[in-house]
Amino acid sequence: MRGRGGPPLALNLLQGLFLVFLLNEPDFREAMGHRLHQDFISLGEEKNLLLPYIPPTTAPQPFLPQLAPSPSGDTFPKLSGLCPLNISSAGSMMKTTAVDCWAFFAPFLANVICCPQLQATLVILIGQSSKYNGRLAMSMTHANHCLSDVQQILASQGANDDLQQICSIHPSNLTEASCPVNDVHAFESSVDTSRLLAACKKVDPVNECCTQICQNAIIEAATKISLKDGSLPSMNGAHILPVHSSIMDDCKSVVLRWLASKLDPDQAKQALRQISNCNVNKACPLVFPNTKSVAKYCGNVIENRTACCNSMENYVSHLQKQSFITNLQALDCAALLGMQLQKANISDNVYRLCHVTLKDFSLQESGCLLPSLPSDATLDQSSGVSFTCDLNDNIAAPWPSASQTSASSCNKSIKFPEIPAATSTEKRWWEDIIQFYDHGPGGRSAVSSADEAKTIDASMIDRAP
Repeated sequence: MRGRGGPPLALNLLQGLFLVFLLNEPDFREAMGHRLHQDFISLGEEKNLLLPYIPPTTAPQPFLPQLAPSPSGDTFPKLSGLCPLNISSAGSMMKTTAVDCWAFFAPFLANVICCPQLQATLVILIGQSSKYNGRLAMSMTHANHCLSDVQQILASQGANDDLQQICSIHPSNLTEASCPVNDVHAFESSVDTSRLLAACKKVDPVNECCTQICQNAIIEAATKISLKDGSLPSMNGAHILPVHSSIMDDCKSVVLRWLASKLDPDQAKQALRQISNCNVNKACPLVFPNTKSVAKYCGNVIENRTACCNSMENYVSHLQKQSFITNLQALDCAALLGMQLQKANISDNVYRLCHVTLKDFSLQESGCLLPSLPSDATLDQSSGVSFTCDLNDNIAAPWPSASQTSASSCNKSIKFPEIPAATSTEKRWWEDIIQFYDHGPGGRSAVSSADEAKTIDASMIDRAP
């Protein structure tokens, strides 16, 4: 797909914050506004987050895009003093979570990196604590204090201060909720723990999502404890009611905490992230706008290829404003959109016609597909926060066949486009891509470039974990 943009403005975070203050002064804005760089892709009218466009190259390479300058320094969080979890003993894990959920980029990394890491951190904290207090769940009072303290600590290390909202995590998620078992003794008397530990002690990062060895063991254990005290009736061949599904989900959380108590924190993190990644890669997280505009120019017999591809480019540009996704999610997104277009009477392969690639479905027009295996962002004190982009090549988006129902990587009948071997470990960096910019008259960014800045509607950002 075609793209527009210009070079990024090298502006560190402290300068950006100072600029926000100055730009609120009318005199300074009038005098200095014209000196600011013009060519940005805006990420949110209200948040004023701006991304530079990175033009595609003839031979794109895997790269580590820099998210932003590193936080200038930790602040002192205001803690309740009433959380029984030993959070201080998990300093390394908390720092990893803070970087994974860094400030303004947490919503865009939420689905793949931030929220899975935050959820794993909470599970491990409760699991490790159970070795001393024998409990696999917290009271609601303690859960409120602990979740608040964790958020405060992460925010003090540079993380977004609204992670509970972004990741849809609530104090009840730290309790047993509807699961009838909440302590270690009751759990171990109900479950074949040796079988569970053998299945999940070392999760196969490549095959687990298809073989589901650990996941099946977790379901088996969750089923056993959910049946304790008659909380969940036997489900032999019966439809699972929503209330039953809720009990099972709550009991799965208890199972995961027990596993986290039997593994060292690093092992537990790897297992939990690999299990959650199976769910992450199962579905496309993007929200697809109505396809009427594309159908108008591409439906039935395409009479004007340029008009068709322009409408397709405009449509895809909305997808590029939502979130970073994995390469497997991109395959599923391409399949889902393709099927929607086919239902709108678009029979021609518009992906091929308009040169739509898999990376067109991820954030930014230059595209960055995250690895399908679990990964973390990294922090370098000199260059800032970065993460690894996978599959940065121009892989054509596959147009779904008429009989295709799923793009699952476990479906051997699905033919995926050939993925080339990594061509280089060369690094390319985004420079200071978080920029602050004040709105001009009428609430629009003061941009005078020939190419109008593209603005994202905050409601289109997918923040589901």
